[in-house]
Amino acid sequence: MPQALIPSVSKTLADFVASSSWADVEAQSPEAKRSILNFFATALGSARDPVVTAAMRTLSPFSGAATSTIIGHSQSMDALCASFLNAISANLLDFDDTHPETIIHPAAPVAAPILALAETGKLTGRAVLTAFILGVDVECRIGNAVSPRHYARGWHITSTCGIFGAAAACAKLLELPAEGIANAIGLAASQSAGNVENLPSAAKNVSVGNAARNGLFAALLAQQGYEAAPRAIEGPLGWARTMGDEPDLARMLDGLGKTWEIAKNTYKPYPAGIVFHSVIDACLLLRERIGRRVDQIESVTVQGSALLLARGDRPVNNERDARVSIHHCVACGLLLGAAGVAEFAQEAVVRPDIARLRQKVRAELDAQMPDGAARVILRLSSGEILTETVTSPRGSQAAPLSDREIEEKLREGVRTGRSDWDADRVIDAVWRLDAADDVAALLQSLRPPSASRRTISN
Repeated sequence: MPQALIPSVSKTLADFVASSSWADVEAQSPEAKRSILNFFATALGSARDPVVTAAMRTLSPFSGAATSTIIGHSQSMDALCASFLNAISANLLDFDDTHPETIIHPAAPVAAPILALAETGKLTGRAVLTAFILGVDVECRIGNAVSPRHYARGWHITSTCGIFGAAAACAKLLELPAEGIANAIGLAASQSAGNVENLPSAAKNVSVGNAARNGLFAALLAQQGYEAAPRAIEGPLGWARTMGDEPDLARMLDGLGKTWEIAKNTYKPYPAGIVFHSVIDACLLLRERIGRRVDQIESVTVQGSALLLARGDRPVNNERDARVSIHHCVACGLLLGAAGVAEFAQEAVVRPDIARLRQKVRAELDAQMPDGAARVILRLSSGEILTETVTSPRGSQAAPLSDREIEEKLREGVRTGRSDWDADRVIDAVWRLDAADDVAALLQSLRPPSASRRTISN
């Protein structure tokens, strides 16, 4: 779509967001609820992680009116702080949802601020779901327009594009007119940040938290009359060109309001980078074939695309490295026969037998293999060679997780995250979100009364 034929990206997206109603998005609500359920599962799974509790201690003295729920805790904070905290906890374990075309994790930057904002006033579940679906569409469409070069240049696309979804969704909840929504999107362009180099550290989660918080901040500024340049995204010195290349406006805008990015969303069965899931699945299949002969493994070769090797052919020094390591994912599948939160925890990372097996793994480029696929070749001391190739791992669009599997993921998140929230209560609340008259009351009902004496230092 030639740039001259549209007023501006911000205005076009804003007109779409402003004019869309529940009736327009209702058909997407089942997938939206699956995404929000997965958001709670991942947030609960790391709610008491030291990274989250340290951020709580940092922000607590500066929080304003305590209006908004911190998932997995009894405390509340102001909406901006809650947006930040819930986004980082949802993203921390590399267990959140994934939009395959962009590798954006859509829910954390968008669900966190709209739920926090919803608690500041009486808003219905349908309003929240509408904003969520529209926000996911905006962030992923902008991501489509700059992929794959944007990520390849080192920009962490969940953070850099998530802020646009957060801004648009929050502006929708605030009932801003199209002009105000356009300004919120433009203001988000001035706050978009996050780099891939920081993925093995907590700094990655800071940029995801900022995407959520600053997207809400952009909408609140727009509500007060702040303005932004009309072409803040696609202009000659705008966001897209400064952070990548000229945006593909056709990929961004074609089918707007007719096809929905939320419909493409996927959910992870393993808390690891999405490109490693085929490695894990292939190793689990090989484990079934070799039975008890794990000690006879002489070497493991993992073949995959340049993206797989670039992301995962790395030494493992800590649990964050492990979640983006070909070598550790092989060890999980072959040696442990599982790849859950515990298998990527520090205790597993430093186990001598796991470290020894990681040393036997070699990564090899196969330029013919698509991103997300993997071939694992196992050589035993007997000379026997076994091979498994996986192109559509569990959780992908071709092999999606069921509703029940996402529910069980949430229950496991409550257990591994040591939360005293009731998993079944959360699950029920999400499935009936579209029937809620007051989302604030619904969210506040999830906080366990018995937890009121806990402190942020826990």
